[in-house]
Amino acid sequence: MEPTQMRDPIPDQLPPVIEAISDFIFVRDEPAPADLIFLPGSSHDEHVRKAAELCLAGYAPLILPSGLHGKLTGRFSGDPSYPSEFAFMRDLLISLGIRDEQILKEDRATFTWENALFSRQVTDRRGLRVDRAILCCRACHARRALFYYQSAFPVPDRGRAASGPGRSPPHGFSDCGYPRRPGGASRAAVPI
Repeated sequence: MEPTQMRDPIPDQLPPVIEAISDFIFVRDEPAPADLIFLPGSSHDEHVRKAAELCLAGYAPLILPSGLHGKLTGRFSGDPSYPSEFAFMRDLLISLGIRDEQILKEDRATFTWENALFSRQVTDRRGLRVDRAILCCRACHARRALFYYQSAFPVPDRGRAASGPGRSPPHGFSDCGYPRRPGGASRAAVPI
């Protein structure tokens, strides 16, 4: 008997359906200057570090970390010395050189839709107009977070831009992160 050949577990080229699913889930845009940076809640630090890097590079003057804890766990799943995702992210941002006055506070959210909705309440209370924002999150979270933040921060006249034959991007946002019409809002998702 001939020994069976082992198949490469990761082929050089993924099947088209896997490519399409990956392109949909894992959103990534090149960052552009923005009004602020959103940070949905997490106990991970990669996206917090990226937000600090972008803020320090001048992409946005403000960062809005959002989160109390996960809804299912009922507690912050990271370092137990922190009472919330917000507290963890705030301390990390400050340790990375972000000034306290550059950090807005949202510490009630327990899931992604609340992160977006409560962040909108924070910006509304402060009278901040958000025409362009950067959303820093983990890659596996990017599409869902982007949908929720786009819903919480709608801009009435974004125009429509085709992203492929017969399709338009969600909420009229362009694929590349730039508005298609003057004055339209754009997104920039920067997953890690």
